[in-house]
Amino acid sequence: MNLKHLAHWLALAETGSFSRAAEKLHITQSALSRSIQVLEEELGGPLVDRIGKKNELTPLGLSVLERARRIVHEAQELRQGAALLQQGGLGSLRVGLGSGPGAMLMTPWLQYMAVHHPTVQVAVSRGSTELQLVQLRERELDALVVDVRRVDAAPDLNMVGIVEMRAGFVCRQGHPVLARQPKPVPFEHLLAYPIASTPLSQEVARTMVDHYGPRANPAQMTTLQCEEISSLIDVVRQTDAIFLGIVGAARQGLADGSLVELALEPPFRAGARLAIITLAGRTELPVMAVFRQFVTSRLVD
Repeated sequence: MNLKHLAHWLALAETGSFSRAAEKLHITQSALSRSIQVLEEELGGPLVDRIGKKNELTPLGLSVLERARRIVHEAQELRQGAALLQQGGLGSLRVGLGSGPGAMLMTPWLQYMAVHHPTVQVAVSRGSTELQLVQLRERELDALVVDVRRVDAAPDLNMVGIVEMRAGFVCRQGHPVLARQPKPVPFEHLLAYPIASTPLSQEVARTMVDHYGPRANPAQMTTLQCEEISSLIDVVRQTDAIFLGIVGAARQGLADGSLVELALEPPFRAGARLAIITLAGRTELPVMAVFRQFVTSRLVD
């Protein structure tokens, strides 16, 4: 068995057609058929049922598919990484950022790479944590930075914690709630205004209900919800909506005085536990070390 046979089998399994797989591999159909036949002989059984023009994976083929995909991908990454190290290159990187990390990292990361590593290809993906986990497992992304409280532990995931980010409530300067007395603001006073938030973990939801009662359940309390914190912050700047989320995401507005963090009664104690998540056993390119160092230094509450 060799990698060429596995790569040929993977192309056939993914296209479902000998002709399309041969075209993709730039070989003849007869050469592809011989390669698949050799692999079947080595594995001791048919990998695909050839029914006219239709090809279906056999039970053995289905069991081989995922392992073959992993072996071929890891071999490709190993060759690429070795070549880059010999040439002194860093490789490319595709990262997925959760809501909070995206608001704090996306633009600074792109700016940093444009200035310090202008020849390196980088791509940033935004979206739900659930979708990004699928993309990571399908090797469409190389790493994620998300709140680990929204991720179930799994043997195929490496989760390296970075920092605990404090959460809180933020409103615009001049918001009517700031004129209320006494201070700090009673939690009930917030409910008179729209609450803008990203989807929150069950752990944060339980903490809020424990602190403030059933009316604090984010499922009922939140009136404006999306994955893009920057959009939520823009809404908070221009309306009476109140932002609930990682305070660091509103860092710029808090620094210039356009936004104000609310002190609540009783005090609000919750946050996000951010981590870099990668696929276990996957070969990392040198640029990943640059990304880890950047994220670790940037995410300071």
